[in-house]
Amino acid sequence: MNTYIYKGDWQIVNTTEIYGNPWISLTHHSVITPGGSEGIYGEVNFKNIAIGIIPLDDQGYTWRVGQFRFPINQYSWEIPEGGGLLKDDPLSSAQRELKEEVGYTAQVWELFLEMDLSNSVTNEHAHVYFAEGLTFFGTDHDDTENITLERLHFSELHHQVLQGEIRDAISVAAVLKLGLLKPYLLNK
Repeated sequence: MNTYIYKGDWQIVNTTEIYGNPWISLTHHSVITPGGSEGIYGEVNFKNIAIGIIPLDDQGYTWRVGQFRFPINQYSWEIPEGGGLLKDDPLSSAQRELKEEVGYTAQVWELFLEMDLSNSVTNEHAHVYFAEGLTFFGTDHDDTENITLERLHFSELHHQVLQGEIRDAISVAAVLKLGLLKPYLLNK
């Protein structure tokens, strides 16, 4: 008698890890679909949580980070982002990322957005924070990063999202939501 593992109304007949590294694993599932037919499902499992931060100074200015993104083969402007180990506190990871990428610490932190990213093929989850009460310490970029920092008013960052100049999913969702939660930020 076959014993199936279930994910919702999907029956998993067989699972094989195809590839793994310190950040992701790729899993191939042989399945019985919700409609009853045999099929396959590929799944990318993330070993980190995605972290985003919108730091804001007393004048309503924030930072965007520019860097080349290998998977899409192009340069991308984003809010400060990174990853944290699943076992680590997401806030601690956000604090580390803000200091590494932008060079600041913050006194006030507010988690204002959680997202599931590309949830049809991945289990990647994101936490996005709003940070205020900034103090500059200096950046400490990873050797895998060649980033450009740009300070701009939040209203300009919001405009760039609306114009499609910023397309990164975490950045788009975070900027639009923060603009709705704190509409006074849209005034320069």
